[in-house]
Amino acid sequence: MERPWLKSYEKDVPSTIPYPNVPLFELLIESAKRFPTKTATVFYGNRLSYEQLDELTNRFAHALAGLGVKKGDRVAVMLPNVPQCVIAYYGVLKLGAVVVQTNPLYVERELEHQLKDSGTQVIIALDIFYPRIKNIQDKSPLKSIILTNVRDYLPTLLRWLYPLKAKREGQWVVVEKIPPIYDFVDLLQRSDPTQPVVDVKPDEVALLQYTGGTTGVPKGVMLTHANLMVNTVQCRYWMYDLREGGEVFMGVIPFFHVFGMSCCMNLAVLLGSSMILLPRFKTEDVLKAVVKYKTTIFIGVQAMYVAINNYPDIQKYDLSCIRVCISGAGPLHAEVQERFEKLTKGKLVEGYGLTEASPVTHCNPIYGKRKQGSIGVPFPDTYARVMDLETGEKELALGEVGELAVKGPQVMLGYWNKQDETRAVLRNGWLYTGDMARLDHDGYFFIVDRKKDMIKTRGENVYPREIEEVLYAHPKIKDAVVVGLPEEFSNEVIKAYIVLKEGQTATKEEIIDFCKSRLAKFKVPKLMEFRAELPKTMIGKILRRVLLEEELKKSGK
Repeated sequence: MERPWLKSYEKDVPSTIPYPNVPLFELLIESAKRFPTKTATVFYGNRLSYEQLDELTNRFAHALAGLGVKKGDRVAVMLPNVPQCVIAYYGVLKLGAVVVQTNPLYVERELEHQLKDSGTQVIIALDIFYPRIKNIQDKSPLKSIILTNVRDYLPTLLRWLYPLKAKREGQWVVVEKIPPIYDFVDLLQRSDPTQPVVDVKPDEVALLQYTGGTTGVPKGVMLTHANLMVNTVQCRYWMYDLREGGEVFMGVIPFFHVFGMSCCMNLAVLLGSSMILLPRFKTEDVLKAVVKYKTTIFIGVQAMYVAINNYPDIQKYDLSCIRVCISGAGPLHAEVQERFEKLTKGKLVEGYGLTEASPVTHCNPIYGKRKQGSIGVPFPDTYARVMDLETGEKELALGEVGELAVKGPQVMLGYWNKQDETRAVLRNGWLYTGDMARLDHDGYFFIVDRKKDMIKTRGENVYPREIEEVLYAHPKIKDAVVVGLPEEFSNEVIKAYIVLKEGQTATKEEIIDFCKSRLAKFKVPKLMEFRAELPKTMIGKILRRVLLEEELKKSGK
């Protein structure tokens, strides 16, 4: 098959790569051998070396085994970017178990579905998340709950001060650690520090990464050790001048998202480089950390770069240490890119991917030619083509718009226990992305439309149907539809259009409170409009596009 994009590769980027035929956790074992004393993680000043991190992951694997976890069992990791997140992730993999990445923002309904669907029997989470877990524990397969606290890996002084801050902010929860509830640190201290002896093959499932899917029904994407290894190595070769043991990654993009997990955490471990861990994005905290620790690599989403660009007194911060930045999870506007590059003197480029591909399939050259509005060119060993919308079997000519399909060793095994949905997107070895795209003569791809109806808000994928199902559960609502309205810098705000049942009255606040109890915060509609009726087709299908066009016309866009 022709690959016209190869002519656009930078000279130091190969068209094909030799990949290690080992399970993913070997990245950590190898870096611990090569860089035992090198800092692996920094958490508010507290450092773990690669040797320490490797031992802690061994201990966690043995701790899980002591709780009855076996190869192939699923273990949920419900943590922000704290050292425990990295320890748990690699510890689960070393046991041959499967990581189930769980968004800490999930409400009980969402958490219950994921635990049931995956058959997860053990979860590790921050203790402040325990009330949510407790309320659905009896409805799920959970047998053991491992709790940890943010303070567990803070420096000594901050560890003592943290409870005062947490209590003041209403973020302090005391949970009695009686089985089936266990303390993370206590388990590690009592566990074997040696490498577990488990036969884990590269083609076995390492991760269940849940995605809403185009239907809004959460699906577990099965990614193997090989899938994740390949994508991590592809990233490393694409950023060909990264220095082994010499980079400092800003670890603020959530590792429970596959983008942060592969392109930040796994890549940093592959290189034997340091990760500066921050549990959430606060612009001032990020800027201070960049300056203090001389961050060289920044993996993020456009909203982060916008926040930095627009931060008051940004000129007071010397960001010249930043060399390479990748922006994902949505388009990168030229204005944002250019301004950030002027601030840092580094390179910021846009990439593209999806959970089902571990996730990266395309990226703009770091130092080479980039085109405005383009997602770049396919990674090494990755194929891409634009297919007709009618049959999905005809490859379209240059410049024609169709569905983007990709093929490569980073593409998923399939959806967990969902064969029909797997067959719908994996056809003859090709992953059909659902994104509309075109290809130009230099091999650059351009996304011209998004997955049908999907909303991007604050770097998260939100699917209208999931919100609509919650709205329809409200006793006063007759009809409802949700759309994403464009805001500045390609973010979208969620708006709900509601038709109440005859004789009913309701306020916006009442509906929003109802949604908040059933949806993660980022999925709750910010705007709401009550209508007498909604535009529909002759067969009664609501015309979402008509509503969006009305809004765009009103705003003059």
